[in-house]
Amino acid sequence: MITLKEALTLSKDELNKFKDDLKKKIEANPTLNAYIDVKNVGEGVPIAIKDNIQVKSWSVTSASNILQGYIAPYNATVINKLTEAGLSPFGRVNMDEFAMGSTTESSFYGKTLNPINPEYVPGGSSGGSAAAVGAGLAIAALGSDTGGSIRQPAAFCGIVGMKPTYGRVSRYGLGAYASSLDQIGPLTQNVEDAAILYDIISGSCEKDSTNANKDDKVTPSLNADRKLRIAVLPKYLESANQDVKDAYAKAIEALKAQGHTIVEHEMKDSKFDISAYYITATAEATTNLARYDGIRYGNRVTGKNLEDTFTQTRSNGFGDEVKRRIMLGNFVLSSGYYEAYYVKAQKTRHIIKDNYAKIFEDVDLILSPVAPTVAPKFGELATPMDMYLSDIYTISVNLAGLPGLSLPVMKNADGMPVGLQLIANAYDEQTLFDGSLSLERELNYQK
Repeated sequence: MITLKEALTLSKDELNKFKDDLKKKIEANPTLNAYIDVKNVGEGVPIAIKDNIQVKSWSVTSASNILQGYIAPYNATVINKLTEAGLSPFGRVNMDEFAMGSTTESSFYGKTLNPINPEYVPGGSSGGSAAAVGAGLAIAALGSDTGGSIRQPAAFCGIVGMKPTYGRVSRYGLGAYASSLDQIGPLTQNVEDAAILYDIISGSCEKDSTNANKDDKVTPSLNADRKLRIAVLPKYLESANQDVKDAYAKAIEALKAQGHTIVEHEMKDSKFDISAYYITATAEATTNLARYDGIRYGNRVTGKNLEDTFTQTRSNGFGDEVKRRIMLGNFVLSSGYYEAYYVKAQKTRHIIKDNYAKIFEDVDLILSPVAPTVAPKFGELATPMDMYLSDIYTISVNLAGLPGLSLPVMKNADGMPVGLQLIANAYDEQTLFDGSLSLERELNYQK
């Protein structure tokens, strides 16, 4: 598969031939189930689009039954930015329903398989995006990251996934899960491609009130030779298995070999991250998903009266995981429990942010695991709690609004990729990409 950087140099005829060949390759690999459908439209470089990002005239469903029949009436800001830069949306890729999940098993369209080994999950919720890039069925893809949903599937599929600082990329046109946590970002074959795609989709947007209105670009100044201070977190790895610990040690040696200074720091117990995240995310999800009632758009089940129509539509339209999170969100926002749960979660979120700020007073980047294990096999996560606990290393980045980038470090004995993430201070994507490019070059990971 050619890289995004290479694709941007193709002539119109070369690009059209490439897109025709790519479509045939996707159609020849249906069992992966990375794509929901393929749209060979536009003149630009083809980019796979997660099914919760609006593309005008496309069916966009967030992989849910309740949105079957919905046709997007407008483009998300990131789609307009793609087309303006000579890229084009090429197809919808699979995801966990409403981005709620870590394995892409909760999709209305069925599960996506891991391109490295189909017995393993591809991660989630952007599993379709990661699997498409990992399988060579996409040059690059867009996903969304609420608690690790770009970085974790990227790690599981052996590719690069980047979550920008909150507000760096417009959320206008993104199907909301948790509005204070969601961020669109790139999934690519390498760090440089991630920087290129990040530069294209980031920047100001008057339609998003949370947008940072920052238009500076990182690609022109990419510098893998910068010498940085990088924090490592030895005690933070207690929940990680040996594969992840081995990858962490390998990454530290690689960073040292590149001339970076390694310093030890401590993060607060990740159990606080889990609690704060799932209270915050489910509370916001409950509010955001209240609009899906079958009246204005989407799949309606007509009941005996208006209330019964709401109930029947939502009962039939939402999957089990979405229902579970709606119920939890309603509980933590209820009058008897709001102070006990939601308010405490916001206080904890502030503590987590302060913890990061204190570390960044001393360092440029933090090296962290992405997940406590490599991709599990289908069925290994026996309960929802097992799935929630698999997010322990990614969710704090969203709670603090920081940028993070996951990249593959090594393969374990079974040939499955082990990814780690670098985390930067808010709005310091330049340092994040510089450090990531340096680490990537030293590791020289081979698929």
